[in-house]
Amino acid sequence: MNLNRLMALRKEKGWSLQYVSDQLGMAKSTYAGYESGYRRPSLEAIKSMAELFDTSVDYILGRTDTPFAVLGQSDGSLELTPFLETALSVDGIVLSQEELQHFIAFIRAKREIEQTVSQAKNE
Repeated sequence: MNLNRLMALRKEKGWSLQYVSDQLGMAKSTYAGYESGYRRPSLEAIKSMAELFDTSVDYILGRTDTPFAVLGQSDGSLELTPFLETALSVDGIVLSQEELQHFIAFIRAKREIEQTVSQAKNE
């Protein structure tokens, strides 16, 4: 687990140790122990921290350097724009930055066309 990330996430939000521990339903000393490395959080505590800080468990554990909760939004969707700096592949071939940008632009253009057609039908 990357202990510096917990402190950085908390400070980035401008939250105190007390505020975070209250939100997580634990003693201030318990959470402070997680940040200092004196204590090891349970999986449930790590999940709760990821939800509170709006990041992923993998980011807190140091398994990824992407702080966004890209594994999915609360509505079950997956935000692709954070992947602009990440290697993605289709059929085993890594997408270039240009291909990824074209993919996102295509989706946005398609939605705009669909919205225009829908509005024209409603008139």
